[in-house]
Amino acid sequence: MIAPRRELHARGRVLVLGGPGEPPALMGILNATPDSFSDGPGERTFEARMSRARELVAAGARIIDIGGESNVTNRPAVDADEEIERVVPVVEAVCALLDDVVVSVDTYKPAVAEAAVAAGASIVNDISGLRDPGLADVCARTGAALVLMHTRTAPKSKLLDPDLYDDVVEDVIGFLRERMDVAASRGVGAEQILLDPGPDFAKTPAQTLEVLARLEELHVLERPILLAISRKDALGALTGRGPRERLAGTLAALGDGADRGAHMARIHDVREAADFLAVRGALRGQLEVQRDLHLPEELRRVAPSDGPGR
Repeated sequence: MIAPRRELHARGRVLVLGGPGEPPALMGILNATPDSFSDGPGERTFEARMSRARELVAAGARIIDIGGESNVTNRPAVDADEEIERVVPVVEAVCALLDDVVVSVDTYKPAVAEAAVAAGASIVNDISGLRDPGLADVCARTGAALVLMHTRTAPKSKLLDPDLYDDVVEDVIGFLRERMDVAASRGVGAEQILLDPGPDFAKTPAQTLEVLARLEELHVLERPILLAISRKDALGALTGRGPRERLAGTLAALGDGADRGAHMARIHDVREAADFLAVRGALRGQLEVQRDLHLPEELRRVAPSDGPGR
């Protein structure tokens, strides 16, 4: 299906998402944590994070999502002051270096959201399901967009119960509708809201896959849908792959999500995702192929240092 055209208002910016021929906008993931499950040690200095931000934007990311606390459940939550120290310098630097990019802050703490928005962030990506309505107050006051995510558990905790839901998709829709009402009661406009069905959060792999397979049902809520499927555990369970080996599974989920009308995708491997969407769009007639399209000579052969080719 074609993703219904939606507008997302984020601190004076209007992101037009979906509509005929429009692939999901790519949200690149930039961790500002010392313990991310997917980063390598070489990605944990300030300079490396700035380099990574530039790479993500050059590869096709329209949004950079910066997080200062890992979602791993075997470590305690980070104090808000420490999270601010991690996140704010990165937000400031990315906004200064890449003024065309939209910056999102991945946090469920109002104090962190407040500081990050003051530093230039335009979206608050809340993985708690608005457990603290103070986040909505920040967005109402500043005009920042708000990601509402489905979850039935507190941050930094795990809930894997195959019998938790009679119908997991109905639960996602009902929960998100109720959270939208809470946000509206605090002054957040509907045009500021982006919805995330929460793959892996309070869901078994089978429950996550059911949500993804019925993603189009979320369009009843009439807000853009964020597909946060990059390297998810459900993909690892299905393929038997570790986090950094889940690219093929991620791209398969991205393609299917695009078919079901996802408006935005949160991705680690932006370059590969952008290539996937470009080829997909060209083959479907959604991306114009120029008559003089050609392969540059330097890309025709494998360079000697790249290993064997044919």
